Amino acid sequence: MRTKVVIIGGGPSGLLLSRLLSLEGIDNVILEKQSKEHVIGRIRAGVLENGTIEMLRQAGVSDRLDYEGYKHDGIQLSFKNHGFRIDLKKLTKKHVTVYGQTEVTKDLYDIIENEGGTIINSTENVLPNDIGTKKSFVTYKKNGIEKKIMCDFIAGCDGYHGISRKTIPKKLVNSFERVYPFGWLGILSETTPVSEELIYANHGNGFALASMRNNRLSRYYIQTSLSDKVEDWDDKRFWEELKRRLPSKAAETIITGPSIEKSIAPLRSFVCEPMSWQNLYLVGDAAHIVPPTGAKGLNLAVSDVYYLFNAFKKYYMYNDNRGLEQYSTRALTRVWKAIRFSWWMTTTFHKFPDQSSFDQRIQDSELEYLENSVASQTVLAENYVGLPY
Repeated sequence: MRTKVVIIGGGPSGLLLSRLLSLEGIDNVILEKQSKEHVIGRIRAGVLENGTIEMLRQAGVSDRLDYEGYKHDGIQLSFKNHGFRIDLKKLTKKHVTVYGQTEVTKDLYDIIENEGGTIINSTENVLPNDIGTKKSFVTYKKNGIEKKIMCDFIAGCDGYHGISRKTIPKKLVNSFERVYPFGWLGILSETTPVSEELIYANHGNGFALASMRNNRLSRYYIQTSLSDKVEDWDDKRFWEELKRRLPSKAAETIITGPSIEKSIAPLRSFVCEPMSWQNLYLVGDAAHIVPPTGAKGLNLAVSDVYYLFNAFKKYYMYNDNRGLEQYSTRALTRVWKAIRFSWWMTTTFHKFPDQSSFDQRIQDSELEYLENSVASQTVLAENYVGLPY
């Protein structure tokens, strides 16, 4: 088999890139390690920037998003049991949309399969070969049979643990990492959300976030120790601790119920430079990880897709490879801004194990200033709704 672009990884970034390439007549094949059911069953981020929505609209998968997505014009912040609002719409003329990554993935899978795209699921031993030559190819196993796809380019959309980044010689890679000394315990509950907007809470016991997937499905998080296990937290203990950390007005009105999903995720910031080597290009979590505090993970992957898709388009339509040569530099410029914002949100709202009374006063002062400064609120709002591509 031969194709123009082999996409390693069938998550939302790989699917979106495939769909956009297909619309321009650029042949591509997706190789995905997991089954389709596993991929679309992942519980992930649900806050979409305007740029992400426009990319999904360009891909022709915005109908359900436009109908079912929830537009949020602001977010709620709290500290010392006191809350205030950041008016995203007033400060930036933009909003964010709550629409689960699971739904984005379903929409992309459906349209690619219905229109004849090629997604090969449940693959093993995927391996890029002869990178940088005109005879590049990717090998993989399917049902125990080894297969080979010749290609012009390889897009690594296979996440932090994937093979794509590991293919780049170590001596050529600079990695930057900050591992945070806590995790997030998150639950999904078939209950009405406590607020029409997300609530980010700074509390002496640790961070809490009140989020949602829709008006019947709530998503809540609390900061936990890295040593905690899911089984340490039954539903009763979780709800009690969440109420303790949210502002009292929200805590008094929250509707509790059985959790239908519960998990603990560690937090880290990570960047790989460069994001390309020869004819291999890294996209999304394969190149960078952000803590979820800034709602940037999926959105950042989509901005990578924007740069890479347009670079491929110029190459195949106009024989212009400048976009491919500039891909890493352009993508990393936006990546580092999102890394900074997510780091700032994380350090401002979380309780660190070695946090002193001085550190707590700095957090309080930061939030007091934010509450009373339009300039500071504008900086937060601009980053939250998404910086331009």
